[in-house]
Amino acid sequence: MTYIPTLETPRLLLREPKAEDYPKFKATFTSYRSRFMGGPLNEYEAWMLYAAELGHWQVRGFGMWMIHDRDTDATLGMAGGWRPAKWPENELAWIIWPEVAGRGIALEATSAARRYFYEHRGWQTAVSYIDPKNLESIKLAERLGAVKDKTAPSVDGHDAVYRHPDPAALKDSQIEHAIEMEIQTLSQKPIFTPPPSAQGERT
Repeated sequence: MTYIPTLETPRLLLREPKAEDYPKFKATFTSYRSRFMGGPLNEYEAWMLYAAELGHWQVRGFGMWMIHDRDTDATLGMAGGWRPAKWPENELAWIIWPEVAGRGIALEATSAARRYFYEHRGWQTAVSYIDPKNLESIKLAERLGAVKDKTAPSVDGHDAVYRHPDPAALKDSQIEHAIEMEIQTLSQKPIFTPPPSAQGERT
């Protein structure tokens, strides 16, 4: 069995995906949220994809982690490495559950996953295959320092390939520092929260 480490970030725990995590995965991949990743899927297709997520670690020695909130242990999405059959290169991939999107979770999780693959698995490069209409993921790839690589082969000829900085270019770079600063800012709890009685009051 392949050892699957747990990665820790200020807000998150990235852990091995398990059977009990499937309901949120199914809900997301059978919804409109998955439209840029081959979805929405039917229930059988979602089940097969989740089985592939679990098996990918055993076949490739790397894969996708389930993202957990450190405080509540709730699952928030998945992030990690992905290279099924016919994928030209190792991919950094992510998906966040719809109800928690917009909180910087994908940036924090994917940055940690990339660091692990570079430092502990010897990856010298990584790409993200993104539907050109998926502007949200393109913006995230760019925040991670990835740039469009027009010379790299795509999966099906319809996706854009975003090339991540290699380990040497990323180390102590402005990109790395900007990611760290953004994650640090997102991790800070509000100094003052209005009492329940004041929230929603008219002035």
